[in-house]
Amino acid sequence: MTVLTDLFEDLRDAQEEMLRKTRGLRFGHMYESGAGDTTWVPTVDIAERKDAYLVTVELPGVGIDDVEITCQSGVMTIQGERRHADDSAEQTMHRGERRFGPFLRSITLPSNVMADAIDASSQDGLLLITVPKPKEAHAKRIQVHAGVTHTTRTPTALDGYGENQS
Repeated sequence: MTVLTDLFEDLRDAQEEMLRKTRGLRFGHMYESGAGDTTWVPTVDIAERKDAYLVTVELPGVGIDDVEITCQSGVMTIQGERRHADDSAEQTMHRGERRFGPFLRSITLPSNVMADAIDASSQDGLLLITVPKPKEAHAKRIQVHAGVTHTTRTPTALDGYGENQS
């Protein structure tokens, strides 16, 4: 039974390793990349109004000078860095749960947005991005008239045009 026990142990170890890696992929937390370094990922909410999409990014402790928003080929990218506060040599950290470092989020935008009119503001640790939609294009209703014909041929003398009507 040693072989069977070893197989179950290997399976359990593989499962624990997989859970360790995926547990850190939740947004707002850090996750480890293959190189062993860690990356911080801020949480994002995306809502829709009649006139715009609203993107809200949690960025407490990130100054507006530390954030860059770009939009290219239908993808909006939000990147920046949350920096450590100056640590004093006179204090000892007992618990450190806040995450710091560079971050990057990319959001694929719908094709019906006005990318040139995207607006962003920051308030109370939230980055608020408004992605406007174009005004709705309403179909023009065409009136159908009875008994009127439309021709594309040029009138000729046989049509009675140009004759003396006396």
